[in-house]
Amino acid sequence: MAMKKRRRSRQEALFVATDALPESPGHPFYEKLNEVLAEHGFDDFVEDLCAQYYAEKLGRPSIPPGVYFRMLMLGFYEGLDSERGIDWRVADSLTLHEFLGYAVTERTPHHSTLSRTRKRLPLEVHQEVFNWILTLVASSGLLKGKTLGVDATTLEANAAMRSIVRRDSGETYDEFLTRLAQASGIETPTREDLAKIDKNRPKKASNKDWRHPHDPDARITKMKDGRTHLAHKAEHSVDMDTETILAVTLQEADEGDTATLPWTLLQAQMNLEAVSQDPEAKAHLHAQPLSEVVADKGYHSRATMAALKEDKIRSYISEPDRGRQKWKGKTAERDAVYANRRRIRGDRGQALRRQRGEYVERPFAHLFETGSMRRVHLRGQFNILKRLLIHAGGFNLALAMRKLVGVGTPRGLRDLFIVLQTLLYAPKTHSRPPFRLLSPIWRRLADFLAPAAGAGPRWPRSFLRVSDGL
Repeated sequence: MAMKKRRRSRQEALFVATDALPESPGHPFYEKLNEVLAEHGFDDFVEDLCAQYYAEKLGRPSIPPGVYFRMLMLGFYEGLDSERGIDWRVADSLTLHEFLGYAVTERTPHHSTLSRTRKRLPLEVHQEVFNWILTLVASSGLLKGKTLGVDATTLEANAAMRSIVRRDSGETYDEFLTRLAQASGIETPTREDLAKIDKNRPKKASNKDWRHPHDPDARITKMKDGRTHLAHKAEHSVDMDTETILAVTLQEADEGDTATLPWTLLQAQMNLEAVSQDPEAKAHLHAQPLSEVVADKGYHSRATMAALKEDKIRSYISEPDRGRQKWKGKTAERDAVYANRRRIRGDRGQALRRQRGEYVERPFAHLFETGSMRRVHLRGQFNILKRLLIHAGGFNLALAMRKLVGVGTPRGLRDLFIVLQTLLYAPKTHSRPPFRLLSPIWRRLADFLAPAAGAGPRWPRSFLRVSDGL
């Protein structure tokens, strides 16, 4: 009988030679991203911006600003939903060690240090970093600012419905139901009695009566899938010409779209003014920025149409079916609604409404589905908005990377290899595509994988095996 083999315990070496340490092969995308950030002076900018919030020699060693903002960007590029997850991923990856500028022997920042840095840096600093990325994108010709698409989505809060309390008395939900049962004559109510009382009670989850004790900014709302949760409302303003996110705001989830639209447009205007301070970026902006707004029917109201017309902004907002309306004494609102109705029925209005479904909805999928921020792990609107701004900045930076080097995300580079392998190793029953169809992909990969100061591209082994088919 063969002896069963067991896993042997390993004794760690007391000393390790430096040439025996593992070396990261690096990742072409993150290397190119660091090149783009270094070319535009990202680290110098954030260090000067955050210098007043760092002490000279006191306390535990802090995270350099460039490392801190890169780690938040990794939440978008790697699809990490929490700062703890970012910490684990960075500590486990040699590639991300190199991206952040840490050697193999150095320990990467702990998630508690990342959280403390976020709390101490104000929201204005994160907004300035978002504007810096927006300026970089505009310098690449990826921001026009003329036509903006606006939409909102809900983010599940880091708070449970079972923990809500009354605003007036501070009672929990069970304590409140018990008091109602006792007032109705049931001295010692059971769970069935409480459920029966709760079932017949109207408006039992009203934001006017209930709040969460640890996240007062969260609001009770119905999510996209029909479930009721405590949530926040994220609203984006997107450039309809380039898909760039121009502004990000975080609102209370129970606020209507018509109430939050002015604040989002105001933030977009402020961001455009900040970008226009750079001469190179201003040269690519439209001569009349923020002159058109595209939105769905949730943003349509008489007051909204009249306000947009007064601000000389052309609206292309879908109109819900409200039946016959009365306009006595409301001439300005009537003219604004009728003008919007004529525009959305025209060829340009129809094209913009179709484009809105692509350019405005797609960033939601990238940020909150593949970017894993549909459920937040922070509490407080300011804390959530800080991370959301850098998350959206990573999306805009991906657009610039796609324009400059051909690939916008690490996953996009992997998909490019898959497409090339599919083309090269097609089934024998199909005719192989001619080389002229493969040459654009070949050149794209060659330019992307080429080192900054070297002769010829740095081909990975998998790509060399694929190239044998040519």
